[in-house]
Amino acid sequence: MAAAARVIAVAGHSTATASASSCLLFKTPFAFKRGGGGGNALSFNNGRRLSKRLFSCNAIYNPQFQIKQEGQPETLDYRVFFEDTSGKKISPWHDVPLRLGDGVFSFIVEIPKESSAKMEVATDELFTPIKQDTKKGKLRFYPYNINWNYGLLPQTWEDPSLANSEVEGAFGDNDPVDVVEIGETRRKIGDILKVKPLGALAMIDEGELDWKIVAISLDDPRASLVNDVDDVEKHFPGTLTAIRDWFRDYKIPDGKPANKFGLGNKAASKDYALKVIAETNESWAKLVKRSVPAGELSLV
Repeated sequence: MAAAARVIAVAGHSTATASASSCLLFKTPFAFKRGGGGGNALSFNNGRRLSKRLFSCNAIYNPQFQIKQEGQPETLDYRVFFEDTSGKKISPWHDVPLRLGDGVFSFIVEIPKESSAKMEVATDELFTPIKQDTKKGKLRFYPYNINWNYGLLPQTWEDPSLANSEVEGAFGDNDPVDVVEIGETRRKIGDILKVKPLGALAMIDEGELDWKIVAISLDDPRASLVNDVDDVEKHFPGTLTAIRDWFRDYKIPDGKPANKFGLGNKAASKDYALKVIAETNESWAKLVKRSVPAGELSLV
């Protein structure tokens, strides 16, 4: 998809976007199963293959996308690519729509809850597949499991040339915006969920602003109960503090200092989270239009 077309596709809450987010309901559970060549096929648990045009709701969004694994997990060559129904590779960062209408957004799972491999979208590789992060040529793992589904909001970008006056003048970290999804279900790498934001934590990592949007998948049993940070405290007591403390401390076992948080060290409201999403979506639009330098980032 051309950069200009991508920008048009996410500008506002069009009727087409709302229509695209509708879905068919199935009572039979389904799962990704590895097919020939290391790829994944979407199939019912009874083994019957699911047509590419049919998909399940409430969380999995959009039948236009499927994932294909290349290489073996926990190796340097492992990649999770996204494809359209014709088998053409697309970028989960650039080509999956952000807004789905009615305050609902796409969320792409990079790291399933209760796992420790540090998976992330490779922003500097063609089609930006999900891979395991490395340091000095070695695969990276968190020192302990992450307790929530973790990933990104597509079509967002934290511009490293912009200083945020509300968060100690910190500059963006040059990545898509991160999401911490607090639902009870453990998701899979590459799942695309429909989520609603509930709040935002302004993490400062070695001087860079690294937003953490707290959200919940629409299909979670308690999703209807939570609509803002106060609801999270009521129905998921201690969760916001646990998220902040986890991200504050996870680098300490490696001998690094604790991360800091702006905005009074507390989670900001849903409205503030929506402001962050809108601003970083605008930054992404400038990036793909090449109004700002892309550096080593892939725009394909």
